[in-house]
Amino acid sequence: MEDTADDLYDNAPCGYLSTSLDGRITRVNETLLRWLGYEREQLVGRLRFADLLSVGGKLYHETHFAPLLRMQGVIGGVALEMVSASGSRLPVLVNSTVKSGEDGAPVLIRTTVFDASDRRAYEQELLRARQAAERERDEIRRLAITLQRTLLPPVLPAVPGVETASHYHHASPFEVGGDFYDLFPLADGRWGLFLGDVCGKGASAAAVTSLTRYTLRSAAVYDPDPATVLTNLNTVLNQEVGTRFCTVAFGVVSVGEGTCTITLAAGGHPPGLLLRADGTASYVDLPGGQLIGILPDAHIATATVRLGPGDTFVLYTDGLIEARTGPDTRYSEEDLLAFAATVGPTTASGAVDALIGLLDRLGPGVEDDTAVLAIGVPVLGG
Repeated sequence: MEDTADDLYDNAPCGYLSTSLDGRITRVNETLLRWLGYEREQLVGRLRFADLLSVGGKLYHETHFAPLLRMQGVIGGVALEMVSASGSRLPVLVNSTVKSGEDGAPVLIRTTVFDASDRRAYEQELLRARQAAERERDEIRRLAITLQRTLLPPVLPAVPGVETASHYHHASPFEVGGDFYDLFPLADGRWGLFLGDVCGKGASAAAVTSLTRYTLRSAAVYDPDPATVLTNLNTVLNQEVGTRFCTVAFGVVSVGEGTCTITLAAGGHPPGLLLRADGTASYVDLPGGQLIGILPDAHIATATVRLGPGDTFVLYTDGLIEARTGPDTRYSEEDLLAFAATVGPTTASGAVDALIGLLDRLGPGVEDDTAVLAIGVPVLGG
């Protein structure tokens, strides 16, 4: 036996209702009555469609739904909440169409109602999952930042006769980078400084970074000669870590009257930047230095930098000179040197500020963390 048109209307899988142009209900199917728990005579001729909506739904119906329906003659996919006879709320999706008579004048409004309970439950579960993921991301970020801070000095100590400045650029707030730096006093009145980059990211890289920092400090206590310090670090990393290595520059700073001498040793590290008081910029290269921790007897490169009033020396890690500037191009040492030539003459803090601005301009192209450490001799009387 085939379904009749009335049976199809009354027992459709969605709710149907018709209203007059002022919204008063003139017809409603059994499906919608069951959903809402009403008898037909409680609705037909007595209530308007908007009377079945929640407070928020009534406001939306008055300010948006009804005006748009009058202008367009049709409106669809609107999420509303209907209130049942018991007071419970039913999330629904509503489609309405204005039916016109033979003369083209509107005569009634036909509305189709779809039960959106499952969709609402899905959306709420999706929202809860997203909120949980955001909380987890926040916790990961907090832990990463906290761990990173333990690997860096909270502030640089004041060194009489020179100015120092530093900066750490996080490429990602969710990963602990392997970049590090430090500045500390030596027993004979000189100062030790170092800056480097451990291969990799995450907790394992942080462990190697911590080992590296404390090895450098400890080795400098026994013999501050830069090459000897890095040789000791190479032995420790090669024996204790195995697959981890780093690039690093270690220096001993001697401060005189208006002068500063830095005795440097490096293994696989980018060249330092020397910004002179006359505005010129050049690299202090340490060629031939091998990565620390890979070979039992790594070659250590050495150099000496002498600074006068107005001179500044800058060490940095390779996140800066490997930043992406295009699909197949990266910011190079040549680019950095050209930029440095526009910065001087400057101070240690001025040089670091300039590099911070450069990192900001490179933006997401800086895919790796970058550490910067600068030391300069103030201009006499400045």
